Amino acid sequence: MTEIEHYVAPSSLEQAAEYLQRSGEVTILAGGTDLMPQSQGGRLKFKRTLMNIRRVPELKGIALDGGEMRIGALVTITEITQSELVKKYFPILADACDHFASDQIRNAATLGGNICNASPAGDTLVPLLVLDAEVELASKPNGSLSRRRMPLAEFFVGPGKTRLGPAELLAGVCIALPRADQYARFFKFGTRPALDISTVSIGIAGTLANGALSNTRVAFGAVAAVPMRAPRTEQALEGKRLDAASIAAIADVAREEVTPIDDIRASAWYRKELIHNITQRMLSHVAQA
Repeated sequence: MTEIEHYVAPSSLEQAAEYLQRSGEVTILAGGTDLMPQSQGGRLKFKRTLMNIRRVPELKGIALDGGEMRIGALVTITEITQSELVKKYFPILADACDHFASDQIRNAATLGGNICNASPAGDTLVPLLVLDAEVELASKPNGSLSRRRMPLAEFFVGPGKTRLGPAELLAGVCIALPRADQYARFFKFGTRPALDISTVSIGIAGTLANGALSNTRVAFGAVAAVPMRAPRTEQALEGKRLDAASIAAIADVAREEVTPIDDIRASAWYRKELIHNITQRMLSHVAQA
C-alpha cells in the first residue's frame, strides 16, 4: 500500500491546480464520505500526496451568473437542499438531494465528490443529466489557470471512471436556467427513501404543453455502467400526446434501452421491470400535470 508522504491544503484554485500539475500522484480530499470508506475497504489506494481542497473559496457557493446557475464542487448536499435558488430554479435537484443518504452524510458530502465518484447509482447524477448540466474543469498546464467545460453526459466512462485529466480538478457545475414551462421530475427506488443506494433512479425533463413533452430529456441510474441519458426513450417520448397506449409504448422502449446487471440489490430482470413500471407511472403524472 502506498504511504502518504505529503499533505497539502491549498487556499486558492490556482494553488490546487499547480499542485496537481507538479505531481500526478495526488489524492483529493473534499467531504471524504466516499474516499474514506473506499480506502478502508481496500477499493482505493492513497497516492503519495493527499490534497485537502476544503479551503479553496472558488470551489464553494451557489450563484446565478447571466443565464445559468453555478454550483461549486465543494457545495454540500445539505447546502443544495436548503438553497432557495436551487429550490426555485431546479427543484428536481433539491428533491434528489433530499433522498441522499443520511443527514450526517449530507452535511459533509459534496456535489463534486458525488460526480467524481462516478457511481452508476449516484443520486445527483440523474437529475443533473436531465438538466443538461456541464462540469467545469480547472488545470494549470502552461503556467496559467485554465478552465474548460464538458457536458456531464460525456464525463462518465465507467464505474468510478471519468474523463477528468490527471492534472485537472472539478471546479463546479453549470446549469442553464430553465424556461417557465419546464417540467422536471426525479424518482429513486430503494429499500428506503434515503440512506440506501438506489436500486434504480429515473429523471424526466422537458417543455410541457398540452399534455406532451418537447425538448425531452430522460436519464436512468443504476441500470448501466454509467448514469445514462436514454436517447431512444427520449425519441419515443418527444412530442407524444400521453395517453394510455403511448405511455405503455414508451415504457416498453425504456425497459429495452437499459442494460442492468445482477447484484446484491436486485437482479437485471427486476431492474428492467422497475424501469418499465416507474416510467409508466411518471408519465401518467406528466399527462395529468
